[in-house]
Amino acid sequence: MVQHYTSLDGVNIQNTWLTIGSFDGVHLGHLQLIRELTNNAHQAGYKSCVLTFHPHPTVVLRGRTGAFYLTTLAEKVELIDELGTDIVVTHPFTYEISQSTAREFISHLIDHLGFCRLWVGCDFALGKGREGDVPYLKQLGGELGYDVHVVEPVMSDGHTISSSHIRKLISDGDITEANKLLGRPYRVVGEIVHGDGRGKGIGIPTANLETGDEKLVPAAGVYACQAQIFDEVWPAAVNIGTRPTFESTDQRSHVEAHILDYSNDLYTQKIALDFIARLRGEERFQSVEELIRQIHTDIYKTREIIASVNK
Repeated sequence: MVQHYTSLDGVNIQNTWLTIGSFDGVHLGHLQLIRELTNNAHQAGYKSCVLTFHPHPTVVLRGRTGAFYLTTLAEKVELIDELGTDIVVTHPFTYEISQSTAREFISHLIDHLGFCRLWVGCDFALGKGREGDVPYLKQLGGELGYDVHVVEPVMSDGHTISSSHIRKLISDGDITEANKLLGRPYRVVGEIVHGDGRGKGIGIPTANLETGDEKLVPAAGVYACQAQIFDEVWPAAVNIGTRPTFESTDQRSHVEAHILDYSNDLYTQKIALDFIARLRGEERFQSVEELIRQIHTDIYKTREIIASVNK
C-alpha cells in the first residue's frame, strides 16, 4: 500500500529514487517510467517516490478552466499505487512554486525526500522559465549528490504519447485510440441524480450521472460502456449530449447510462463508467418513435461489443 502525502510539508524521507510530473491520465508513457523506476529502485534497495501536483500547473499559470482532467487525484494515486510505488506526494501547485529556481526547488526536494536518483523524460524541465532541463539537472546533481536517469519516450504510431493528445482524442470522441494510449478504458465516475424521467417514460430508463467540474467527459454521442456498480460490472449504453430530439431550454451536456438488465434503484449511489467504444455521434430524430428504434439498435450493438470484450 502506497504512502500518500498531500504536501511536502512535514515529510522527511531518506534513500529514495524520485520522479516528478503531473502524470494526468497515468498513460502508457507514465506507466512505463513509474514501473521501471519502482522495479529498479527496489532491486537497488531504495524506495520509489512519485511527486505530482494538484491543481495542474496550467490551472495556476494559464488560468485554465473547465473539465479537462483525465484522472481525478484519487484515481491518479490509485493507478500509481497499483505499480507497487512506495511513496506518492501530491503537492499543491502554486504560483510561488512556479517562481522557484531549479536549484531552490531541487534543494527543497532533497531536504524532504532524500532522493539520490532522479528519473525524468528527455524533455523534462522544472523551475522558473523551465531553466532546470536535463543538462542543468545533471550538472546540479554533481553538486548536490544525486544522479539523473533519462527515460526515452513511449511512442505510438510514430508519436510520443502525451496527456494533451489523449485529451484531444477524448474530446473528439475517439475513445478507441484514447484507450489504446491509456492502456485501459477511459473511466468517468459520477453520482446518480434525478433526471427529467424521459428515459423511463419511453421504456428505457437511464441513470443520470453528475460527474463534477474537473473530469473530462467524452464528446457528445452514444457509447458502449461497462458500468461498475458496487462490486459488479454491467453493460451500459451511454448517451452524452443535450438530447436534441426533445425540446428543452436546458442545453447542458448530460451523461445518461442505460444499464442493461439492471433494475435496482441507484439514486445517490456512485458508479463508474468504463468507455469501450463510440457507437455514433449525437443526432436529432424526427420523432420519439424513431429515437426509440435507434436506442434499441444502440443497445444491441452495446451487448455485442461488451460480450466480445469479456470473452
